[in-house]
Amino acid sequence: MSPRRRGADALVAVLVELGTQHVFTLSGNQIMSVFDAVIDMPIELIHVRHEAAAVHMADTWGRLTGQPGVALVTAGPGFANCLSALYVARMAEAPLVLLSGCSPAAASDQGAFQQIPQAAMAEPVAKATWTVTSVNAVADDMRRALRIAASGRPGPVHLSLPVDVLEGLTDEPVAPPEGDMELAILSEASADRIVDALATANAPLVLAGPSCGRGVSGERLRELALETGVPTIHMESPRGVNDPSLGAFAEVLPDADVVALLGKRLDFTLQPRGQLALGVTSRLLVVDSEAYVSRQARDVAGNRRVEIDENVDCTSAAEVLLRATRRRQASAYAPRSDWAQRVDEAISYRPVEWNELRSSPGQPLHAVELCRSVAQSFATDPNTVFVSDGGEFGQWAQACVDGPRRVINGPSGAIGGSIPFAIAARLAFPDARVVAFLGDGTFGFHAMEYDTAVRYDVPFVAVVGNDAAWNAEYQIQLRSYGEGRTIGCELRSSDYDQVVTALGGHGERVCAAGEVGPAMKRAFSSGKPACLNVPIRRIAAPVVRRQGTVC
Repeated sequence: MSPRRRGADALVAVLVELGTQHVFTLSGNQIMSVFDAVIDMPIELIHVRHEAAAVHMADTWGRLTGQPGVALVTAGPGFANCLSALYVARMAEAPLVLLSGCSPAAASDQGAFQQIPQAAMAEPVAKATWTVTSVNAVADDMRRALRIAASGRPGPVHLSLPVDVLEGLTDEPVAPPEGDMELAILSEASADRIVDALATANAPLVLAGPSCGRGVSGERLRELALETGVPTIHMESPRGVNDPSLGAFAEVLPDADVVALLGKRLDFTLQPRGQLALGVTSRLLVVDSEAYVSRQARDVAGNRRVEIDENVDCTSAAEVLLRATRRRQASAYAPRSDWAQRVDEAISYRPVEWNELRSSPGQPLHAVELCRSVAQSFATDPNTVFVSDGGEFGQWAQACVDGPRRVINGPSGAIGGSIPFAIAARLAFPDARVVAFLGDGTFGFHAMEYDTAVRYDVPFVAVVGNDAAWNAEYQIQLRSYGEGRTIGCELRSSDYDQVVTALGGHGERVCAAGEVGPAMKRAFSSGKPACLNVPIRRIAAPVVRRQGTVC
C-alpha cells in the first residue's frame, strides 16, 4: 500500500518531477502545508514582499525560459493582489501557473474566512482557471495546468487550492505523467502555400505575436528571414506599430502586399487612431492557435483579403515554415532586397539629432543621454538581459537600448513590474548582467522587492529615470488641456538610491552624463542589487518619424 500523504506533498512531487526550480511566493494561512512540503525538496521558495511580484517573477521566468513559472499565494486579499499581474502575463502570452490557497471546500458557501470566488475572479485575466476539488485530483490538475500554460498561445493558468484539499491525506499513488496535449500542427501543404505566397509577393512581411517571437520560435523566424529575405517583426509593445524600438516601421507597413500574422492579433496595436495600419490591398495570411482570432481578423480586415487561415499551434509553425522554405529552390524567391532594405532602414532609423542631445551643466539629463550612456556600459556583453518598464522613460529606453534578451511590460501597458522582472531574469540566467530601466513612478510599485533581491543575493542594476512626475499622464494633460491645467501628476525628486542602500543594496544618485559609465561600473562591481537614481528632463516619449519626429 502506498504511504498516505497530503495534497500539498502531491503538488510538490509534481513540481519536482517536471523540473521546477523556483516557486515565487508570499506566505499565508492557507498554503503553509505547501511550504512544509517543500522542505528537503530540490525547489527553492523565493519569498517576496507582495503577491503581484510573485506573479511578475513567474511571468518573466516563463517568457525567458519557455518553461512555465510557478507562483504561490494565499487566499482572499493575497489572491486578489495578483489580478493586475495576471493581466500583464496574459497579454504578454507568458506561460505560468498561479496557485492560490483558498477557504476549505468543506465550508463552501458557509462564510469561511477569506472566502471569495477566486477561480471566477481570475477568468477574465487567465487562460484557464478552476478549483481543485479533491486530494486525489491535485497531481493531475497540476500537470494539466502546466501543460495548458505552455501550449498553443501560452498564458497564465490559475489553480485555486482549498486548504482542506492541501492538508487532506490520500493513499492514491501519483499517476505517471500524461503525454503532451494534442495540438494541431501546421501541415506541410499549408506551409507550402504560405511560403509560396510570401515568395511571390513584392513586399511581404511576417508579423509575430508576443510568444511567437520568443525562444525557439523566434530563432526559427530569424532563420526564415535570413533565408528568404522576408522581414520578420516581433510585436510585443502596447504602442504597437509606434513601438519606439521599431523606429519608423509604421511608415512602411502600409506598403506590404502580403502580411503573414503568426500568432499576431489584428488588435489595437495595429490600429493607431482607430484605423488599421495595413495597406488597403494587403493580403493576409493568418496562422493562430485560437479560432476566434481568425474570425476577428476577418471582421477587422475590411476589404483586405484573408487568403490563408490556419488554426494550429503557432510556436511550432515557424519550424514547419522553415522546412517548407528549405524545400524550395533558392532561385524561386523573388528578389526583394530593396524591400527588405527599406524595412530594415525604417526600423533602425533614429533621428540624427539624438546623437547631439546634451544637457547643460547642472541640469537634468535628456533621456537619450542617459540611455546612451547606460547602453555603452554593457554594449559588448552578449549575456545582458534588458528590462524596460514605465511610461515615457521606458519608451525612450526601448528606442535607444537593445540586448540579446528583453523583457518589457508588454501589450497590457501596465507599469510596475520591472524590479520583479529583473530578479527573475537574474535567477533564470545567473551569469547574465541584468539592467532594468524604469521611471520614478514605477519604482514605487515594488521597491521593497530590493529586500527580496538582497535576501536571495540576486544582483542587478536598475536605472531610475527620475522626472518627478507621472509623466505619461502629465504629457496627456499638456497636450489636451494646456500647461495651466496640469494636476495630480507631480512627484518629489526623491532619493530612491538611498531607499535601496537602506535595504542592503548599492545606490547612487547620478547627475551628469559623464558620471553614468563609472557609476554603472561601480554598480556591477558591488555584487549587490543596485539602483542608479538619475534626474532627467520631463519630456514626452518619442514618436519616431523620418519627417517631424516628436521627441
